[in-house]
Amino acid sequence: MKRQVDYTWRLAELMAARGMHNSTQLIPLLLERGIQLSRPQVYRVVHQRPERISLQMMAALCDILGCGVEDLVTVTAADVRRRKASSGSQAVAKPNVVELNKAVRPRRARVLSDDD
Repeated sequence: MKRQVDYTWRLAELMAARGMHNSTQLIPLLLERGIQLSRPQVYRVVHQRPERISLQMMAALCDILGCGVEDLVTVTAADVRRRKASSGSQAVAKPNVVELNKAVRPRRARVLSDDD
């Protein structure tokens, strides 16, 4: 039986849980661990799902956030059923993972005027 495998990249969520609300806050922390990336590169790593990432980068992110690889990447796998000849549609079993708490959100910015 075929299996459909997918993953969720949770770096932005883990950063928010630790009070890091700006992707540029990672730049000096990565530099301390020997990884030099530009601001756009760091933004893409945080906010986009990476297709490839080095193990050195993964280890640095785990060290910075105090977490494991399984916290950064949530893997989902599901059995894919074959199509029936008459129905023409493909049925996919539900993934065998539990949804994590998505209540962690960035804090809203508070703008103060010079008059205050």
